[in-house]
Amino acid sequence: MNQTTFRRLMVLLHLFAASFMLPAFGLVAITGGLHMVGGGEKLETQSVTLPAGTTLDFKSPTLEADVRELFKQNDIDVKFGYIKNRGRLIQTRPTSRTYVEIAQTPKGLQASIKKPNFQKAMMEIHKGHGPKILRSYHKLVALVLVLVILSGFLAGIFAKTYRRKTLIGLIIGSALYIALIMFG
Repeated sequence: MNQTTFRRLMVLLHLFAASFMLPAFGLVAITGGLHMVGGGEKLETQSVTLPAGTTLDFKSPTLEADVRELFKQNDIDVKFGYIKNRGRLIQTRPTSRTYVEIAQTPKGLQASIKKPNFQKAMMEIHKGHGPKILRSYHKLVALVLVLVILSGFLAGIFAKTYRRKTLIGLIIGSALYIALIMFG
């Protein structure tokens, strides 16, 4: 394969991969930017009264089934995919939609239903707290990002017209990143 054909292939790969990633990285850029400027993330909390003496063993291998049964017995209508266990606090996930937190306290189990607004739900997806299948998709997007970076860099290096500009960009970007890490 000659250099021109290879460069065209890198450009085509770069454009396709960048277009594929646009929705995911668009969400990350928008939600991250809004979060940094205080973009109105809100979480509505509603306490749930559990019957006295209600218990859950947070170390039980059947915890998820136990929580589903607890919800069924107490008419808690929250669907979830999995549980995040933090020791004395569990959350149903994903937290990008209505979820339940249950805490073990000296007074017994304390439960609350959490309802994120749209901005909060999108930020939860940004942080990887969405449905498991979306988390798998985001792993694929991360891999594709590496391909975009490499294909863009190689396309720039293999094009004589852009070689110098590509290398200058690499040097400036690297120096800035290193400086921010060391002195920021």
